[in-house]
Amino acid sequence: MQSGKMLAIALSALLIPTTVSAAQILKYSDHEPLGGMRTRFIKDVFFAEIEKESQGRLKIEEHWDSELARSYDALGAVKEGKVADIATVVPEYTPKEFPLQQIFKSFPTGPTGDQQVEFFRKAYATIPEFQAELTKQNVVNIFLATGYPVAFFSTKPLNHLDDIKGTQWRSASFWHQDFLKNSGAIPVSMPWGDAIYDALKAGRLDGLMVNVDSGYQLNVHKTAPNILISKDLWLGHVYPLVMNKNTWDKLAEEDKQAIQRAAAKAYQSLGSVMDSGYDAMIKDLRNNGANVRELTSNEVAQWENTTHYQQVQEKWLKEQESQGVKDVRPTMQKVTVLLKDTLLKETMK
Repeated sequence: MQSGKMLAIALSALLIPTTVSAAQILKYSDHEPLGGMRTRFIKDVFFAEIEKESQGRLKIEEHWDSELARSYDALGAVKEGKVADIATVVPEYTPKEFPLQQIFKSFPTGPTGDQQVEFFRKAYATIPEFQAELTKQNVVNIFLATGYPVAFFSTKPLNHLDDIKGTQWRSASFWHQDFLKNSGAIPVSMPWGDAIYDALKAGRLDGLMVNVDSGYQLNVHKTAPNILISKDLWLGHVYPLVMNKNTWDKLAEEDKQAIQRAAAKAYQSLGSVMDSGYDAMIKDLRNNGANVRELTSNEVAQWENTTHYQQVQEKWLKEQESQGVKDVRPTMQKVTVLLKDTLLKETMK
C-alpha cells in the first residue's frame, strides 16, 4: 500500500510541467563561405565546443559568405551589436581602427603550426596595446584563427625567387608590395577574385604572392602552375573572432568561462589541423600538375635579407608617428622580441 502511494506520487511529479530556460542565441558573421580550413574549424571545433562547454546554454547562429556583413564592414557590425553578436574581423581591412595590429604582417618569416598559434595567443595576452585597440572598438576577443604561409604562384618557370625581378606580381598587403619592390619585382594592386585569374591568363600579371590556400581555392595553379613555397614564409595573418562588448558583459560568468574553455580546447588542435591541411594542399597541387618546390632554409634567409623588411618597418613607424598613432614603436619592439623568442623555441624542438 505504501509503495503504491509512493509510485503514484512519483508519477504525478513527472507530469508536473517543468520550466526549461531557452538557449541564448548568438549571431555570428563571417565574410568567407563555409568550406575552407578556417571556417570549418570555427564551426566544427570552436562553436561545437562552446555549445558543449555551456551545456547547451549558448548556441551560435552562423552566417557565412558576407550574409550579414562584408569583410570591410564586419568590425562596424559587431561593434554596434545590432546585426551580429560575434564576427571575424581582419585587421588588414581596418587599418585606421587597428593600426598596431598591422605589425604582424611586417615580418617576411615566422613560426608555423602550434608555434604560430602560441605566438598570436601570447601577443594578444601580453601586449596590452592590442587589447586597447579592441576595447576602443567595443569588442572582446574570444578566439584567434590564423592562416597558411605565403606561396609564389608564377605563370612562367620559377626556379628561384630571384626570377621575380622585372615581372609583375600581385599582393594585397602593403608590406608585401614593398617586399616585392625591394626584390626587384613590380608590385600590382588588384581586388581579389576571378579578375586575378583572368589577368594571369592574359599576361597582365606574371604571378601572385599570396597565402597558399587562397591560391589553391581560386585554382590559380591552373594558370600559374610554377610554385615556390615554404612554411617559413610567414603571412602573419590573424583572424580575431570578436564579440560585442555589451553582449559579453551581459553573459553569465559561467557562460564566459564556457567560451574561454572552448577556445582553450580548440587551440589544442588548431596547429596540427593546419599542418595536415597544408600537406594535403601541396599533395593535391602536385597531383594536379603544378610544379611545386619547397625553398631551402638558405633561400628563405636570402629572401628575408632581400626584402629589407626592417627599413620598410622603420618607414611605416615614422608614418604612423607623424599621424599621431600612440605606442607604435614600443609595440613593434614587443612583437619583434616575441617573434624571435618563438622562432628560437621552434628551432630548439
